[in-house]
Amino acid sequence: MAVKKGKAAARKVKDKWKAKEWYKLYAPRMFNQVELGETPSADPASLIGRNIEVTVHELTGDFSKMHIKMRFRVDDVNGFEAHTAFVGHELTSDYVRRLTRRKRTKTDHVVDVRTKDNFVVRIKPMSITEQRIQAAQETAVRNILTETLNTMAAEMSVSDLVKAIISGDLSRDLSNAVKVIIPIKRIEIRKSEVIKAGTPDENELSIQEQIGQETAAAEPEESEPEEEVSEEAPAEEAVAEEAESEEIAEEAEEEAPAEEN
Repeated sequence: MAVKKGKAAARKVKDKWKAKEWYKLYAPRMFNQVELGETPSADPASLIGRNIEVTVHELTGDFSKMHIKMRFRVDDVNGFEAHTAFVGHELTSDYVRRLTRRKRTKTDHVVDVRTKDNFVVRIKPMSITEQRIQAAQETAVRNILTETLNTMAAEMSVSDLVKAIISGDLSRDLSNAVKVIIPIKRIEIRKSEVIKAGTPDENELSIQEQIGQETAAAEPEESEPEEEVSEEAPAEEAVAEEAESEEIAEEAEEEAPAEEN
């Protein structure tokens, strides 16, 4: 009897798997709705709320961003297409460990900011100083990070904020702000999390499109090739003039004895 029950249970599991369909996962508009992969499900409703984690390298093809993991959550299913929303990011643990060294102070901080499109995002920056610092200095660093992040985020959409995190622009601006009071080795945005969703602008360019435009603008315009000016020309003219003067002098010496006779 036990053998028969085991076979029946195995048959039921197999039947459940056959009932599942494959759904394609797509990134949100800020990442140009690129395909993230596929996931099986027997019921489309069960996909809502499912989390997906991919690296920025998989989204944009940039190998230098393999240490940044983006997190998305399915919020809409249309046919066999599952569309996601951005819910946060995190640096890989091995990358964070490589940044930590002896005789330096690593300060973790948590700041909740609101973007101009009403997203509330929890940002967790990590600062690493050139040398050990005191507790009062750590407090000063946290105060500057809080003030700077709130000011910058208020002028950005959530897409701009994510782009600044990925590109490192946000970390650079925070480092410049903190360097005023303490020597900073590095600042990284270790983690972010969307606390409250807002209303993104549907007409806003995706992060890939923004990066493409910035790259095109940074490339120098092709100019017409200028005519090459030979540096040897003046030297050659000088040699010709010198030779000509020598010939004139020789002719003058040859004519001088004839006149005396």
